[in-house]
Amino acid sequence: MTDTLEDALVLDGAFEADRRSIQAGGGSLVAYTCRSPDKETENEDTVAVIPWGPQAAVLVVADGAGGLPAGKRASLTAVTSLAKSLMVALEKTMLLRTAVLNGIEDANVAVRDLGNGSATTLTVVTIEGRLIRTYQIGDSEALVVGQRGLIRSQTTAHSPTGFAVEAGFLDQREALHHEERHLVSNFIGTPDMSIDVGAAVELRARDTVVIASDGITDNVHIDELVELTRKGPLEATIDAVVDKAGGRMAKERSGQPSKPDDMSLIVFRKP
Repeated sequence: MTDTLEDALVLDGAFEADRRSIQAGGGSLVAYTCRSPDKETENEDTVAVIPWGPQAAVLVVADGAGGLPAGKRASLTAVTSLAKSLMVALEKTMLLRTAVLNGIEDANVAVRDLGNGSATTLTVVTIEGRLIRTYQIGDSEALVVGQRGLIRSQTTAHSPTGFAVEAGFLDQREALHHEERHLVSNFIGTPDMSIDVGAAVELRARDTVVIASDGITDNVHIDELVELTRKGPLEATIDAVVDKAGGRMAKERSGQPSKPDDMSLIVFRKP
């Protein structure tokens, strides 16, 4: 049976916290999103899992740009547009990589067409059999973590601090406290949007794929995120990461980050 848009899982942040556990892409995943604990306005993140046949799927985290109009509308529009584009491409038996690139371009046009100045990050991971590939716009992040804690793949945040870490001028912990940590240099919804396409990585047994918005990565050190996600049940992994990030948002402690924000997370494993 052909996958349809109705088969896609979309967490639009309508609830204070939303968690779903499903089978997709030949593996198991848990998707989660929740509103920042310090605000009563809507969650600006959108999370999606889009099927692409029995052994393939597209995982998405979008974070509407804070401080810009209609961040929620931007992230939901981008994800919905991408999902619709992918379903059309599936009917045409298009290559997944081509379909995702076209879908991201369609999402960029859709957000720009809103005409309200809104924008969103978009981090996409495709799974085809045991091969994964990342597509990065903005500062949400994707990792592939081995069971022993080796980072086998990691996206670069499109920000001054992200590029400084990539170049070796800052380490990950220094970057969390940097005064320019909040600046982002690449968004869906802008005329100069660019797509950072990662190399294909072959998943090994028990590797964990992690996609996280900056509500997670601005509050949890990368070595902590690796340790919390590399093994154990996926539901427990989500609980541990969210508890760590939420605890730091709730109370500032010397030497630790504390940046309240919406939190979104997907964790995926193949047997």
